[in-house]
Amino acid sequence: MHRNLITNLLNDYFPGNVEEQANKTRMLDFLATEPSCFERACQSGHFTASCWLENFYGNAALLTHHKKFNGWLQLGGHADGDNDLLRVAIKEAEEESGLSVEPVSDKIFDLGVHFIPYEGATQHYHYDVRFYLRATEDKSFTVSEESHDLMWVERDNQLPDNVDVKRMFLKWKQLKSFLWAGIGA
Repeated sequence: MHRNLITNLLNDYFPGNVEEQANKTRMLDFLATEPSCFERACQSGHFTASCWLENFYGNAALLTHHKKFNGWLQLGGHADGDNDLLRVAIKEAEEESGLSVEPVSDKIFDLGVHFIPYEGATQHYHYDVRFYLRATEDKSFTVSEESHDLMWVERDNQLPDNVDVKRMFLKWKQLKSFLWAGIGA
């Protein structure tokens, strides 16, 4: 029963490319076969939740220079037993940025499955479900202990060399262009 929420979200999500379709299939299979898939202690892997977080004005997105991965990524983290991954994404975004956030949509924005090759720990996979969130006010972010830095990336900025970040950025840019043109209003 506790898996219905994520199962429904995944079934309702229509991936934009072959890689995301493969990620969706892997996630549904993992969800169906791994009883502890929301627990960090699950040694083969576990679900994580992250977000594409835009500022209050909707013209920039926040990225973190993550300490453990030493690269620019979206905000997010482990489910730690919580099967409501939207709630996890909101919690992680607020903890990692110091901002109050809300969902732009309660639907999935993007999917990623990544091998985590930690030294000194069990290698595993992150099954990352990503949501589209917005800051609820115009205020400065706070860099958490998990990050080297945070930065707002505007629509015309050069992006870090990260395939998933670029894919989410392009989705966001296309969506915003559609809305700003008045077509989706």
